[in-house]
Amino acid sequence: MKRGVFETKFCLHEKNEQKTLTSKWARWTASFRRQPISDVRDYFGEKVALYYVWLGLYTTLLIPAATLGIIVFLYGMAFFETSPLISEQCMWCFARRGVKTQCSRFISTSSDLGPFASLQVSHLFDNEGTVAFAMFMAVWATVFLELWRRQRAVHVSGWNVSEWDEDEEELILGMVNDPRYSPKKYEQSCLRSTVVLILLMLIIGLAQALVIFRVAATGLLSEGSSQFMKDNANTFAVIMGAVLHYLTIIIMTKVNRRVALLLCKIEKTRSFVTTERSFTVKMFTFQFFTLFSSLFYVAFFLGRINGYPGKYSRISGKWRLEECHPTGCLTDLFIQMAIVMVLKQIINNIFEFIKDCSRMEKGPCDNCKLIDWLSNYNLKDVNVFSVFNEFIEMIIQFSFTTIFVAAFPLAPLLALFNNVIEIRLDAIKMVSLERRLIANKTNNIGMWDRVLEVIGVLAVIANGLVIGITSDFIPRLVYRYHYGPCATGEATDVHCMTGYINHSLSTAYMNFRLLCVSRYKDYRNDVNYELTSQFWLVLGARFAFVILFEHIVLIFKFIAAWLLPDCPLQVKNSRLEDKFSRLREELVSFKSVCSTDVWMSDPV
Repeated sequence: MKRGVFETKFCLHEKNEQKTLTSKWARWTASFRRQPISDVRDYFGEKVALYYVWLGLYTTLLIPAATLGIIVFLYGMAFFETSPLISEQCMWCFARRGVKTQCSRFISTSSDLGPFASLQVSHLFDNEGTVAFAMFMAVWATVFLELWRRQRAVHVSGWNVSEWDEDEEELILGMVNDPRYSPKKYEQSCLRSTVVLILLMLIIGLAQALVIFRVAATGLLSEGSSQFMKDNANTFAVIMGAVLHYLTIIIMTKVNRRVALLLCKIEKTRSFVTTERSFTVKMFTFQFFTLFSSLFYVAFFLGRINGYPGKYSRISGKWRLEECHPTGCLTDLFIQMAIVMVLKQIINNIFEFIKDCSRMEKGPCDNCKLIDWLSNYNLKDVNVFSVFNEFIEMIIQFSFTTIFVAAFPLAPLLALFNNVIEIRLDAIKMVSLERRLIANKTNNIGMWDRVLEVIGVLAVIANGLVIGITSDFIPRLVYRYHYGPCATGEATDVHCMTGYINHSLSTAYMNFRLLCVSRYKDYRNDVNYELTSQFWLVLGARFAFVILFEHIVLIFKFIAAWLLPDCPLQVKNSRLEDKFSRLREELVSFKSVCSTDVWMSDPV
């Protein structure tokens, strides 16, 4: 191949096994059947089989998560019509002599903060049920990880690869292939680690470019001639930013792969195993920040660094930074997540399937001996990253499903629909559309297990911050029990949230000649725009909730991990019996050798 004599090398599909897998697994009619994991392991090896075990368990456990997400959504719809937060959309508008008040179907502010529909959409996801759902999903992530480890232990014990070691096998193969083989030593360099950090900061900086684009788009749309575009400038900017985010993901995925491979070469890793682990960590880190930097900005910074009337933060002294809708930034986060998840999953699968199907071409030769070779040759090429590509796609989806689920309770439902298709699509690709993968032995999923642990911790932190800081759950709670009509316990015929919209907006007098009153989302007085006591009370309640939420969820996560040990008792007892049988055989053999030695050395 180095001299160009041969073009490529690949494993041939075995027709009988291929037909068996197609009938049992790799077809759409088998979507709701149990996967034949043993057959997959025999044909593709343990590494591919464990991927499908993991994906199957993940998809199954998405069913209760998706069901509860639907319940939370229906809960928001059930109280949709009776909520005073919607009926009071313009009740805070008032009119008095000499004062011009801006009020229409839209919340009136010093800038366009979005249409009336944004409040309605936000209420479907930002309600009391969201808190319980976010806590459930944080614990769900731990339960899933524990159940996966139990499933892995059962399968690797049945396959008799529990004690298998990747490093040891690589060392043995090296010694077999080269008598003078010597293993490379572990190395560590602060310079290389610094390079990784610099590249990571550059990728995070890319998210700020998306922020600038959204700010510029909002300003340009607001200055347009169409009244509809002016009124919905912020919503259109959010949608355009989400689409641009998706396009950025496509481009940066290829860039991140090349950068991660380059960094692995610079690191001069000791072996292929360490190279694979290092590449996994780097690629996931780059992809995570590429996908989530913009979401973190929307969740935790949007509308909090834009200033206040008379002292707004601007880019290039022209475009003001974006503001949250009076209902909060949860709507923006919901739009961003929905668009990225739909585009990334559904459209990617469609184009990937069409691209693979286009490779199924028959060879022009009529020689029966060559038809099978040519048909395999025309299939899509595979490499060591084929399973990695499938894993990282699902791990990123798992991150979307858990980390910001408080903003989008329907994310598990979308993930469930996608995974039902994904399992069969991947199976069809591997069996019929791609060349046969070289079987690789393993007893775990490598670094992905640790990545799942990190995502589980991030899910607790991010969901607590989203509910405590991004949503209006805490301000509404403070109003209900401290400022609202039910605070004293005397009002019985009035809804406890009556007057919240007016209470949550501050007043600014923008034009002293016309005395134009404008309302904006904040807790400031209308004299010198200093923060009021309400702001500090709400801020204290937010931080108290975040701390309480995280501690409660972590306690439940520890309890779940304790109740679900990594290894089932049946597997532990089976390993104990195997170990006992092996030691007993060794002991009998040792006694036999010792008695023979004594007899040979006895002078009598």
